[in-house]
Amino acid sequence: MSVAWSPPVGEGACADSLIVGVSPGIAELKYLIRQVAPTSASVIVTGPSGCGKEMVARAIHAESRRAAKSYVALNCGAIPRDLLESELFGHEKGSFTGALAQRRGRFEEADGGTLFLDEIGDMPADMQVKLLRVLEGKSIQRVGGRGEIAIDSRIVSATHRNLDDAIGQQNFREDLYYRLAVFPLEVLPLCERREDVPLLVRHFLRQIADTKQTVRFTPDAIEKLAAHPWPGNVRELRNIVERAVILYAGQTVGAEQIELLFSRRPRMNRAERDAIWQASGMVSPIADAAFIPAASAKPAPLSLKDEPIDLRAVVADLERQHIADALKSAKGVVADAARMLSLQRTTLIEKMRKYGLAKDDPS
Repeated sequence: MSVAWSPPVGEGACADSLIVGVSPGIAELKYLIRQVAPTSASVIVTGPSGCGKEMVARAIHAESRRAAKSYVALNCGAIPRDLLESELFGHEKGSFTGALAQRRGRFEEADGGTLFLDEIGDMPADMQVKLLRVLEGKSIQRVGGRGEIAIDSRIVSATHRNLDDAIGQQNFREDLYYRLAVFPLEVLPLCERREDVPLLVRHFLRQIADTKQTVRFTPDAIEKLAAHPWPGNVRELRNIVERAVILYAGQTVGAEQIELLFSRRPRMNRAERDAIWQASGMVSPIADAAFIPAASAKPAPLSLKDEPIDLRAVVADLERQHIADALKSAKGVVADAARMLSLQRTTLIEKMRKYGLAKDDPS
C-alpha cells in the first residue's frame, strides 16, 4: 500500500498522538508512559540520538496531572557551562557582568509543571552537585540571590549516553542518577522497530505537506525506507520525508528516488544533480563545471608494479582502522560506534573480536 498525505484527524495531546508506532517496543513504551505519567516520579529517558526522547517527555507531561501547567525544556549540552546555573536557577540584577535585570530560571518557569533536562549526561560535574541539592531540597537559589525559592517541578531527563559507564568513569554522580532515574524508560532505535516506518512517514507527511505539495511513496519506496539502517533514527527519517516533499511535490516517489534522497554528501557531482532533476520531471539548469567539487574526482589508480596485491588484507586493514577510529570517537561505547558505522551492534562486536579490538564485556 502506498503512503500519501491525508488531512489531520482530531488528536489530543497524549501518548498515542505524540508517540507514533505499532511495534512491540513502542506499544510497551506507551503503556509505561501511561503508568508513570499520573505519578510524581522522576523519569529518565534513554536511547540513541534522534529516536524521539523529547516526544516521550512531552507525552509524560500531557498524560500527567500537570498537563495544564508549563512544559519547559533545556538542553544541558547546548548551554555554556558558565551560563548553565543562571539558565536553570535564574539570577538577580547585577549578580554578574551582563545581568541587567532579574531573571527567572527554568525551574521557576516550570513550577507546577514539567522540566525536561535533555542530554543530562553532558552536565558538568559542579552543576551535578547543585542539581542534586535542588532535587533533595525542592528549592532553588538564584545566582546572586540569598533567599531560597520553593519549587514544584517534575523532572524528566534524557540522555543518549551510557550513564552506567559514565558513573564507572566518575563522570556522572551515582546519587544524582538515582534521583533522576526513579522510573527509567528506553526508546529503541528505529532499526529495531522497522514496522513503524510507514506510520512515521504518514505522520511526517501530515506535518510537513499540504494538499498541493503532497507526495506519494510507492510500496517499493516504503520497503526501501524500512530496510535502511537509520543511523540518525526518527530524525533522519523526517529529514528524508521533508526532502522528498521539497524535490517531488505532487509526484510519486519510488525506490530510485529514495536512493537519491539517501545521499548524505553536502554537495553532489553533475551526474547526481542531473539525475535528481530528471527524476523530479524538470529540466536541469545549465550545468556548471565549477559546481563539481574537487573531492568528487576519482582517486588515483593503485600502482600494482610487478607484485600482486592482497586485496582482502587491504580491505581488512581499512575496515579495522575505521572500527578503531569509531570506537575512539565513541569513547569505547560500542552502541555509539555501531551507529557511526551504520552497523548492527552485534555485527560490530563480531568484527571487533575478529580484529582483536573487543573488550572483555563490550558495552
